[in-house]
Amino acid sequence: MHTPARKRLVMIGNGMAGIRFLEHLLKLSPESYEITIFGAEPHPNYNRIMLSTVLAGGTDISEIVLNDWNWYEDNGIKLYAGHRVQHIDIESRRVVSDQGVVAAYDVLVMATGSSPYMLPVPGAAKEGVIGFRDIKDCETMFEVSRKYKKAAVIGGGLLGLEAARGLLNLGMDVTVIHLHGELMDRQLDSPASRMLKRELQNQGMKFLMNKQTEYIGGRKRVTHITFTDDTLLETDLVVMAVGIRPNMELAKDAGIPVGRGILVNDYMSTQVEGIYAVGECAEHRGISYGLVAPLYKQGAVLAKHLAGVPTEGYHGSMTSTKLKVSGVNVFSAGEFKGSEDTRSMCYQDEVEGIYKKIVLRGDKLVGSVLFGDTGDGPMLFSLMKSGESVAGREKELLLGYAPGKSQADPVQRLAAMPDDEIVCGCNGVSKAAIADAISNKGCTTVGAIKACTKATGSCGGCKPVVEGLLTLYAGEEASVNVKEGICGCTPLGRDEIIQSMKSMGLKSVKETMNVLGWGEPEGCSKCRPALNYYLGMLWPDSYEDEGESRITNERYHANIQKDGTYSVVPRIYGGVTSPSELKKIAEVAERYEVPLVKFTGGQRLDLLGVKKEDLPGMWEDLDMASGYAYGKTLRTVKTCVGNTFCRFGTQDAMAMGVRLEKAYERINTPSKFKMAVSGCPRNCAEATIKDFGVVAIDGGWELHVGGNGGVKVRATDLLCTVRTEDEVMEWSGAFLQYYRENASWNERTAHWVERVGLDSIIEALKQPEDRQALLKRLEIALEQTRDPWKEIIHDPSLRKNFEPLAVSGMIHPGE
Repeated sequence: MHTPARKRLVMIGNGMAGIRFLEHLLKLSPESYEITIFGAEPHPNYNRIMLSTVLAGGTDISEIVLNDWNWYEDNGIKLYAGHRVQHIDIESRRVVSDQGVVAAYDVLVMATGSSPYMLPVPGAAKEGVIGFRDIKDCETMFEVSRKYKKAAVIGGGLLGLEAARGLLNLGMDVTVIHLHGELMDRQLDSPASRMLKRELQNQGMKFLMNKQTEYIGGRKRVTHITFTDDTLLETDLVVMAVGIRPNMELAKDAGIPVGRGILVNDYMSTQVEGIYAVGECAEHRGISYGLVAPLYKQGAVLAKHLAGVPTEGYHGSMTSTKLKVSGVNVFSAGEFKGSEDTRSMCYQDEVEGIYKKIVLRGDKLVGSVLFGDTGDGPMLFSLMKSGESVAGREKELLLGYAPGKSQADPVQRLAAMPDDEIVCGCNGVSKAAIADAISNKGCTTVGAIKACTKATGSCGGCKPVVEGLLTLYAGEEASVNVKEGICGCTPLGRDEIIQSMKSMGLKSVKETMNVLGWGEPEGCSKCRPALNYYLGMLWPDSYEDEGESRITNERYHANIQKDGTYSVVPRIYGGVTSPSELKKIAEVAERYEVPLVKFTGGQRLDLLGVKKEDLPGMWEDLDMASGYAYGKTLRTVKTCVGNTFCRFGTQDAMAMGVRLEKAYERINTPSKFKMAVSGCPRNCAEATIKDFGVVAIDGGWELHVGGNGGVKVRATDLLCTVRTEDEVMEWSGAFLQYYRENASWNERTAHWVERVGLDSIIEALKQPEDRQALLKRLEIALEQTRDPWKEIIHDPSLRKNFEPLAVSGMIHPGE
């Protein structure tokens, strides 16, 4: 219910600039506004800059989330994820989404961002022609790379090269098509561009320069690109990375004045009272910015303005580019190409891959390009902004030290950097903020600085500067090369934490954080679930699972979907069901008006579109165990029909699968755990891409481990061969418990087996007495498990948690 004392703030857009603005506002005036957000994507706020790293395989999509679902809930924010606002009614001060949600506002903030520019050429609408802007684009590239081999990227700028690098990592044959003769011609001069092209060619990238696309061929799906010079390139995928354009159509249709973007003044206010714009969609003094540092400054100004805090307003930004392009460090700023009234100095070492250039107008530095060695970038950028004279220091600025003298200590150069200089452009973190974290907040590692300020939390290009500042301000207390902990809240790794829990008898998440000196007293979304798991694994018979340390899906025991409804998956053991069980599921689906019932990849039925308040009643009526499709636990045991029906089957795969699933259901594991049983080597149940796979052979069973069928497919390793079903149970249980005790939180068996090595696992399990010891510990843990729905169904107080959900929009990874 709306509280009259609090104004209603509606924000359209759930991206980096808008959420950073809200973070500032919540710090300055946490009780002033009731906040509602509409986000077109079915995801929480994530770091769009890191999409190229996700595509390249360097990180997982879950790791680029900046503000998880709990953040919105903890701050009382109503989020409509997967909702695209279709109409703004300025007169009545309301917005309407494409799903019919109406929200009234006192203050409206437009943070709609930008969209990739798609070339208006014939065939651009064909299947297989995409941009590179969001998670969906990444998922499309993952999917295409499994079926096809040839990719073309139109655009030789930063975004295009990052997309190309990611597609190379996915095993595709990649050609970059560029309209001009030099790569990254907006950020680099000719020598730096040539060096970059040579480096990327060595990595396997192909280039077609000075090419203009005429049309994209193919019937339904793209098969080739034809250029204006009548040449042709065969391809299965086209990624357009030729620029972005502000999303201003919604504002324009509502009557809000626009130019190249939504027109705003120095306080980010549009020409309509009560409506503001921030980020890539805004045009300020004729400029729409695409880099995050200026956008974060805009957000800080808007937050102060709406909180009633004095501010001089936003007066524009001089921008610089400091990025890592496919493993190569690049920096450019100002008038780096020079002109008739400027003079330049260059240093080039093509053996070491280093190029430096400074551009001067009179006695002032006005531009710079650095390739390979970008450490002096912040210092040079600071001199450009200050406009101070650099007369007599030109060669020192170029080389980093005065000719004839030894090279200056990099730390000394950082000491001269102005306090307001932005070190981390991705997150808008200044030198002063990092110095404060080190000097006043006890941050003595890069990980601690990242947790406190977010510096180094995105592309990582600023890490050398952050390490230098750490040495400058922390001195001997600095731990520059320390191994980062399980998250930014602690420098401690998994093994150190578990050993401390054992030796000190730590029995709760809060106690662990206090005793081990957590930097953030409440922890974060990475460490809290990890500590909760480790404690449950160590003390299974005494630890009380901490529900608030689990993710949203696990707290509500169902998968939240992009429209705020839930997906319910009852357990069907081994994929084997009966007419009466199917009838019961059908009746419950009709009773609760479930919009869609779907067979999953794990041989179960998924009831999609369930309202949150219906979850307890639905589970009570089903009277079936939860399939834990949402948990870090045993998900499914997939089976074929085995020798019960199949003429090729050598063993009873269905019975074996049911036995395994009934034995291990509900057991907590470091990450989701999938099993399969195939009745013969034809492997119809796909057991050799599961965490634990069982394949029947004549007279016995092969046991396979460490498989994964996700984005990075990994075939299993053969653990051993056994003769009886009892031996299958003995080895599977021992392996499961050994994985539970030794893997890191959120580490799939595929990664764990590669990390520790199959030989070490075989060594740990080969002795019968060792397997029995593991099985006894597993049995203790299993004795503590229970189906959470049994408690919820019979405890009215727990049902109160299932009122309609404010935070919506998670699409959980499929089975």
